[in-house]
Amino acid sequence: MTGDRRVTFFHSPNTRSTGALALLEEIGAPYEMTVLNMKAGETRGPDYLSVNPMGKVPAVRHGDAMITEQAAVYLYLADLFPEAGLAPSIGDPLRGPYLRWMVFYGSSFEPAIVDRAMKREPAPPSMCPYGDYDTMLDTLTGQLAKGPYLLGERFTAADMLWGMALKWTTAFKLVPETPVVMDYVARIAARPSVTRAMAKDAELAAGLTA
Repeated sequence: MTGDRRVTFFHSPNTRSTGALALLEEIGAPYEMTVLNMKAGETRGPDYLSVNPMGKVPAVRHGDAMITEQAAVYLYLADLFPEAGLAPSIGDPLRGPYLRWMVFYGSSFEPAIVDRAMKREPAPPSMCPYGDYDTMLDTLTGQLAKGPYLLGERFTAADMLWGMALKWTTAFKLVPETPVVMDYVARIAARPSVTRAMAKDAELAAGLTA
């Protein structure tokens, strides 16, 4: 790993990458931002497809390493700045649960949310990555109920991922606005890093539409 920890952050406002922006702010990481106008198709242009052929944000370049996929970006950044304390280290009993909830987001939560949004029946249980929506959500909310964070008293990068994800999925009525979920969303939203990221995002979005 390069000794220079400055990263280039590929971002489009009002997308999933806003959470990664909040994570960078939480860490206090040095970063340069490349802003993409998703509505103008810039994430599907040849320049960005050379960064991420999937045309998705966020992405991070660190030295010669290119990191795409939302959970991978969070995992990489949290490990790159261990002094921020946002990732249990290898050997810490919380490392396994931390990785579990990071991966659960992309492997179970998002597929279930997309099926729910599209009003599609899930695949047969033997093929469905999340089993069924209710079991997926009960698994998540059962963990949140133990609070205040996914790993109990310890705030980690996983909470930034989930806090931001639940913010938009409850706003779009894809996840019920239960007290457990909304209290968790409010707890994460109250962090100064999230406040700064949201303000930057609003400014960027305004600039793109001006």
